[in-house]
Amino acid sequence: MARSSVRSRSIRETERVIVRSNYYWPDQQLNAWILVMLATGGTLIGIFAVFVIDQQQLGFGIPWILPYGITVGSLTVLFIIAMLILIYQRRLLPGVVMIGAFVLTALYITGIVETALQLFGPASDISSHCQTYVFHNQFHGANLNTLAWLQQNSTCQSWLAVFAFWIIGAVFLTWLVILGSNVARGVIQPPPEI
Repeated sequence: MARSSVRSRSIRETERVIVRSNYYWPDQQLNAWILVMLATGGTLIGIFAVFVIDQQQLGFGIPWILPYGITVGSLTVLFIIAMLILIYQRRLLPGVVMIGAFVLTALYITGIVETALQLFGPASDISSHCQTYVFHNQFHGANLNTLAWLQQNSTCQSWLAVFAFWIIGAVFLTWLVILGSNVARGVIQPPPEI
């Protein structure tokens, strides 16, 4: 005799409750931050890429700060692109922004320290060499010495610019962490509708 078995199925319906919080990000402050940080990331990428080319052309080794600067500048631009995508989707969360900004701040502080050691440290002391051999030793006229001086002056100015942009980036990233914290706590409110 054959047996038959019947299995019973229980259908279970579940409800999903989706809670969505709206966060107000101040438009003008965020736009200004994005512009400054795009300039910062682009400057780091551009100047350090030129330094890498110069080092290769001269046949010197490439110090770790050069590819590091290119990488941090690229990460900055990628972070901003990710933020813009999230802004477009209206999903920019303060926690994500604060974590990303904190990580980048740590990278920028590392860049500040190493660039300061390159500029003012006892091993390389670029700033002192620029003062002695470039800024106080100018050439004029249409000759090879003037072209060499212009290139040296450009290199010295680029080191100073990179140092300044490391500091600008660290300050603006710290400010973004504070802004994200204020947005998460609801301290910043949208302006009243008229």
